[in-house]
Amino acid sequence: MEEQAAARGEEQERRDTQQERKEETKPYRVVEGPPPEEVTVYRITGFIKWFDVARGYGFVIPDNGMADVLIHHSCLIRDKYPVPPEGTRVVCDVVLRQKGYQVLKVLQMDTSTAIHPAERPARLRKPEVVPTSGWVEATVKWFNRGRGYGFLNEDDDPADIFVHMEVLRKTGIDELTPGQRVWVRYGEGPKGLMATEVRRDLEEGPPLDH
Repeated sequence: MEEQAAARGEEQERRDTQQERKEETKPYRVVEGPPPEEVTVYRITGFIKWFDVARGYGFVIPDNGMADVLIHHSCLIRDKYPVPPEGTRVVCDVVLRQKGYQVLKVLQMDTSTAIHPAERPARLRKPEVVPTSGWVEATVKWFNRGRGYGFLNEDDDPADIFVHMEVLRKTGIDELTPGQRVWVRYGEGPKGLMATEVRRDLEEGPPLDH
């Protein structure tokens, strides 16, 4: 029995040696050029715009004005944070992916500024409004990107013109600031005047109607 065991051991050792020699003689390829660029990580502070548990993701609005940042449920689980309600303050490390900025790591979370579900207004839906005005100059009275809407005032007219984020996105506008001058077309909505189109290029004159 001992002789058989010794023979099996010698045979296995011989096979292992042959395999090692094969590995040593395998061809390899030299890759020329510099190594891949390192991913840049940005540290931001901001607040939760919204988070949908069913979809498993939401968005952070950074304080520095950069584009909204995707935050995925897997990050919260890994970093041991609960699902954040709207308005929660966060500190995150983010990276730029193919489809935009995305949270890499959640560092801090403060729910003291969050909006309780009972306090959250119903999500606004922009009704279809037919423009009744031409292009007129207006001033931004107030705009909140987190809530997704704001108000404009036409020159010499105190009436507020409601403007929804969806209207701004049609012309590539991410945000408005109080006092900013814009071109606007508007119509009569269910609760007052509503912007149907907004442009920022005042120096080029009013846009041409299509």
